[in-house]
Amino acid sequence: MSTSMATGSAQFDASATPPCLRVAGDWTLAHYAALQRVVAALRTPLPSGATADLSGLGALDTAGASLLVGLLGSERLASADPTLPPAQRALLQTVGAAMVGYKEPAVARRSHTVTELLARIGRTMEHVYHQQVRLLGFVGLTLETLARTVFKPRRWRVTSLIAHVEQTGLDAVPIVALLTFMVGAVVAFLGSTVLADFGATIYTVDLVAYSFLREFGVLLTAILLAGRTASAFTAQIGSMKANEEIDAIRALGLDPMELLVLPRVLAMLVSLPLLTFLAMMAGLIGGGLVCAMVLDIPPIMFVNLVKSDIGLQHFLVGMAKAPVFAFLIAVIGCLEGFKVTGSAESVGEHTTSAVVQSIFVVILLDAIAALFYMEMGW
Repeated sequence: MSTSMATGSAQFDASATPPCLRVAGDWTLAHYAALQRVVAALRTPLPSGATADLSGLGALDTAGASLLVGLLGSERLASADPTLPPAQRALLQTVGAAMVGYKEPAVARRSHTVTELLARIGRTMEHVYHQQVRLLGFVGLTLETLARTVFKPRRWRVTSLIAHVEQTGLDAVPIVALLTFMVGAVVAFLGSTVLADFGATIYTVDLVAYSFLREFGVLLTAILLAGRTASAFTAQIGSMKANEEIDAIRALGLDPMELLVLPRVLAMLVSLPLLTFLAMMAGLIGGGLVCAMVLDIPPIMFVNLVKSDIGLQHFLVGMAKAPVFAFLIAVIGCLEGFKVTGSAESVGEHTTSAVVQSIFVVILLDAIAALFYMEMGW
């Protein structure tokens, strides 16, 4: 039984006493495919007393050594020709020791598409569940820290609070006012176009006022700040986490919740209601401008119709949602910042997650509040 190739060969001599397997030539990665065929041809079990003659072995590397170890086994290699060069003997022994506990990896079964889909849905639901549990825990920790410091004025971070009010509130005034002004104009234009078919264009005023005081004012503002401010909070705290600055804060005996989270949460609680009021006024101005230009409804008449047809409760309903949205947006942004693991990629992932979560929570709570108010008749 013999198999050979130009570079590496293995020949089993059954007539010798004892039977001997003679290995010759170069056993290297360059000839790995051909050597695999050589080993496959000799894969039948050798007699128990058979020996290995490696005196004709040429070049040897890790790939060739792994084939020889699999063919001969560690015991025959240990009793191989002592004239084998030390480097080759050491390589064979090292590869043999590494392959003692090696097992061929099991071939993964090909799962069904429906099974994979259900597994992915299950993993996603489990991730969402753990995410909401962490969010509830962080909300409780924030409220506990607030209750601990509210009656201790010396621990208030007034400078940080004012700086964040400027960042989250004052700097957002132009974009909030411009966006809600344009949305108000669009709502008034669409409303006048539809209501003109029924001869009820005068109710465009009620449509604009009702929608902005109850829904659009607070909802558009919250979505804007969810994308603008929640991402900023996550990036700021995440960068500090990546640079181990939060660990340094703890080492100094300071509380990161008190130092980093509370000023941001309180700043959002101040800024979002004020921006919501600004958004309501900007939306009404945009709607009033369209009414004046398209429907010939002068501003004085527009204001009088709003006063007579729209009750104060609609304004209060819209404003009541602003602090809730502000608290959740700030808490989600800060929590995602604390989840950063230390790389720039992690900062980007959690910044995106903060924006998505904030917008989702805002829209979900707004829908629940709308149903609740409708059932209560408010």
